[in-house]
Amino acid sequence: MNAPIARLFAIVLLLFAALVAFTSRWSVLDAQSLRDNPKNRRALIEQLQVKRGTIRAADGTLLARSEPAGAGTYRRVYTAAAKDLAHVIGFSDIDLGQAGIERSRNDELSGNAGALDDIVDQLKGGVERGDDVRLSIDLGAQRAALAGLNGRKGSVVAIEPATGRIRAMVSVPGYDPQALLRRDTRAPLDRDPDAPLLNRATQAGYPPGSTFKVVTATAALDGGRFTPDSVVNGNSPKEISGVPLANSGGKSFGDITLTTALTFSVNTVWAQVAEQLGKGTMADYMRRFGFNSDPPLDYPKDQTFPSGEYREGALLPPTSRFVDVGRMGIGQDKLRVTPLQMALVAATVANRGELMRPTLTQSIVDPDGRVADRVEPERERRVMSEKTADELRGMMENVVREGTGTAAALQGIDVAGKTGTAEIVPDQDVNQPWFIGFAPSASPKVAVAVTIERSQGGQGGTEAAPVAKQVMEELLK
Repeated sequence: MNAPIARLFAIVLLLFAALVAFTSRWSVLDAQSLRDNPKNRRALIEQLQVKRGTIRAADGTLLARSEPAGAGTYRRVYTAAAKDLAHVIGFSDIDLGQAGIERSRNDELSGNAGALDDIVDQLKGGVERGDDVRLSIDLGAQRAALAGLNGRKGSVVAIEPATGRIRAMVSVPGYDPQALLRRDTRAPLDRDPDAPLLNRATQAGYPPGSTFKVVTATAALDGGRFTPDSVVNGNSPKEISGVPLANSGGKSFGDITLTTALTFSVNTVWAQVAEQLGKGTMADYMRRFGFNSDPPLDYPKDQTFPSGEYREGALLPPTSRFVDVGRMGIGQDKLRVTPLQMALVAATVANRGELMRPTLTQSIVDPDGRVADRVEPERERRVMSEKTADELRGMMENVVREGTGTAAALQGIDVAGKTGTAEIVPDQDVNQPWFIGFAPSASPKVAVAVTIERSQGGQGGTEAAPVAKQVMEELLK
């Protein structure tokens, strides 16, 4: 073989190897990501021939089903009740793609989970059927949260502390999934400045205000450097990172305990505590709670937002030189958090220091009505000791009993909580009100986070706490 032919042969071999490599990558290595891509029309077209499984609320209320559309295909139908939890369910459509549970549980709903019965049905030439998905969402709590927000932009998340099951996940404004399937509806929603398609519970990053003091208090107590009775000076202003920091209304408190400082949300105390703990300790406890990472939720990853410190759109480690640890410790600085993350903070304290993996799914039921998979509670990690959680519970009870969170108090039931009011535009009195908490405080059945977006003059104790009360009342019936 002469040299030119040898070179040509080598080039052909290289090109063939490249073809095999790229083909293998797309057909084997990246097959799952391609199938999961919400814009993959081929996968969606194939699924038109599948009788997709139903989606139901925790009480069995039908939310989504498939009906014949002719020529051996099916179309998705969403019931009137689905409008109350549109962001949870999402949608599945040939043109729109997929979102929400329709996407994260697509394998089960479309019959791709590998069930033997599905394979047998296909071999027999029968209709390919998907499994049904039963959610953990309580419709009563969902509607109580919607009623509490009363059209105000914001979000509510309620969780069972001991199981991680999400009992309510509300984002306002919302949309009608059935109407969304109409092409004339989708375009206006895409252009709507109020962003109704955005799930504010998992995708929106808000400054947490003083609710973040629960994280700082956890780090302070759990490390043994402070106790609920530790005394810190609460005068106002105090120099934090070289810049004066004031308490709400400029009030000075003198020497007070940490319990009193949480009860009345004293900024200067908790900023000093965060400075003494340092960035390393604060970073450690933020990581334990789940900050700076995607939440381990059965929900599409691109529909979640990692909570943490942000600068110019980039997520910062809490140890960064750009972080003001004192102001971070009181929920200011560059913090952006989701309502889901803050609900998990409250749920972890309620569950005596253990963070449970959050889930929207209760069970998977096959077409014959048999439970194919029951989503069991799964422990994520221990965040703090039981002793620390018990101490925090007592401090948070005081917030609701006599502090800033009295509007969340329930008749005959002890509630533990923390308010927050983050200043968005201080000179225009535009705030982000918050409340996080749990009840009954001694044996918690529900943990909740509420936030209201860009409220004119609103405070956490007056706007968010009453909404939390409504949701807790509904779930504790």
